[in-house]
Amino acid sequence: MNNATLINQDSGKVEYGTPRDIVERARNTMGRIDLDPASSEFFNKTVEAFAYFDKAHSGLDASHWWGKVWMNHPFSRENNPLWINKLVSEYECGNVKQACCITYASTSEKWFRPLLKHPQCFLYGRTKFIGLDGKPAGSATKSCVVTYFGPNPNFFQLNFIDIGAVKILL
Repeated sequence: MNNATLINQDSGKVEYGTPRDIVERARNTMGRIDLDPASSEFFNKTVEAFAYFDKAHSGLDASHWWGKVWMNHPFSRENNPLWINKLVSEYECGNVKQACCITYASTSEKWFRPLLKHPQCFLYGRTKFIGLDGKPAGSATKSCVVTYFGPNPNFFQLNFIDIGAVKILL
């Protein structure tokens, strides 16, 4: 597979945290973050979730998620559908009450389609994810979007409108 194809599917590396500003907007939208299913002790200092799963205890292997979820999963061709399907399933069965997740804005990909049914903020510019050293690791290879699952789309819009184009379903 050539690099142009890979850029649409895979970041090549998976240990990146979300910038604090985006996580704070998600926390403000939901009131708190109960669970981060794809994190680490280091990145949870920013997310401030009550509980998190890490590489040793994958959120994909958890029997269920709960409450208000923030998700920045390890982006890759193999992982994207697994994480998105798990989030959608946990929300639809009622375990997850609200969620915000950040992904690439890969509108042409099959794994992205379930996200289109929910309010989204297509972030302006390229997101500068945080590396393991706590510093911005450079800009993402493509644009990102935050998708909201929950009963307060207008509150989501208020929290995100100044950093991207927000799509709310009617």
